[in-house]
Amino acid sequence: MKAPKPARLMERGLQALGGPARARVVLTLAATLAVDGADKGTVSAMAAQLKHTFDLSNTEIGLLVSVVALSSAVFTVPVGLLTDRTRRTRLLAVSVALWATAMLIAGMSTSYGWLISSRAALGAVSATAGPTIASLMGDYFPIKDRARMYGLVLAGELAGTGLGFALSGSIGSFLSWRFAFWWLVIPAGALVFFLHRLPEPERGGMYGPQHSPGGSREAARPPGPRRQDEDLAARAVRRAEVEPHGRLVIDSDPRKAPTWWSIRYVLRVRTNVVLILASSLGYFYFTGLRSFAILFSTGHYGITTSVATSLVLVVGIGALAGVLSGGRVADRLLRDGRVNARALVPTVCMLAVPFVVAPALYADFLGAALPLLVVGTLLLGAANPPLDAARLDILPPLLWGTGEGVRTMLRTLCEAVAPTLFGYFSTAVFAGDGGNRGTGLEYTLLFFLLALVGAGLLGLVAMRTYPRDLATAQESTRRIADAVSRQQAHGD
Repeated sequence: MKAPKPARLMERGLQALGGPARARVVLTLAATLAVDGADKGTVSAMAAQLKHTFDLSNTEIGLLVSVVALSSAVFTVPVGLLTDRTRRTRLLAVSVALWATAMLIAGMSTSYGWLISSRAALGAVSATAGPTIASLMGDYFPIKDRARMYGLVLAGELAGTGLGFALSGSIGSFLSWRFAFWWLVIPAGALVFFLHRLPEPERGGMYGPQHSPGGSREAARPPGPRRQDEDLAARAVRRAEVEPHGRLVIDSDPRKAPTWWSIRYVLRVRTNVVLILASSLGYFYFTGLRSFAILFSTGHYGITTSVATSLVLVVGIGALAGVLSGGRVADRLLRDGRVNARALVPTVCMLAVPFVVAPALYADFLGAALPLLVVGTLLLGAANPPLDAARLDILPPLLWGTGEGVRTMLRTLCEAVAPTLFGYFSTAVFAGDGGNRGTGLEYTLLFFLLALVGAGLLGLVAMRTYPRDLATAQESTRRIADAVSRQQAHGD
């Protein structure tokens, strides 16, 4: 007897994610990014109401997004160091609980000063997501699947942003902007429960099953054998005949090294620095575009706010398709022996985006612009999963949290600058504040496409340096594991 159709669909969905254990991890981590994305989408969707309520300019609206990123940047490096030294799932659960509290306070704001202060607190607690999720991804999934699974998790951020635009926009229209913030407290509270029950994987990746309080053996088992993980990367490096950097090979436990040594080391890995800069430039543009998407669409294309919200959701489908496909393409190329695949795919995407998005921003007719915008966001989304996976590839596992903390700090600084800078350019440099055609925002969005060109050029550098840094990370991982084993054998 066949199972009911919903049950069959659920079973297929679980199989696509790699089984129940992997599905649990992917959905929980994706939901964590989703609540953060929903908040950012909410600010953009409520921009008109906030401007009216507090009499704000475009620059002040942009500052509401910037202050979250700036506050987050201050805390990400300390959180990254803590990620490498404490239980990550518990750290993430506590952070989300504090995030929900900050959202509740933000919705109670009676002045712009109160609102911006509460959002600064929001950024301080949201700093945990980047380092902890990156470190957990590296330990939950082997190299051969990492970019693809990262794409599924990153899809949560885009889905959350879409909810922020759509659901928060509807709630804000029927009630007020305060309720647009408050409803996010409910899913955040549920997420705390699931994060608390998520098993903590063994550091270093896929060494075998382990137990965690309240978790089953299946749920606690890291999803994938380590030997397959090593063989895939090792084969790619051997085919390229790449030798590691002798001066960068680590032969002791980096967690016992001084804090500044760890930070200096991740910044000495050339590919890591290049990928951090490329990723930061990509997020810079995406954050600026997201912050003013509604205002630009209503002004430039002459549509209503509700239509603009629907337009953003349609374009978001392109970004979602990108994050789901970019990792798959990179993993397929890696399995075929293309050792720099995870640098190649984002480089091609970043360089292609301006050629697609620029005509869409300049076009007056929405019917002509929409397909181009969908393709542009698809390419922009496709760049992120391989970039995130590549940064894990080129660092030893016990430095993943520190490396992601440094990366997140620099990325969030770019995110902090973007909305305010976009707003300033639209009102001062290009002499427009929306107007009847959104000219100021139009030329601002066109001008800052140069950031994506810069990201693509950096990707060309990463394509050359990535293979050797990958070989160095593999050799370091082997020596660190030997050193830890010797310490355990001697009872240290």
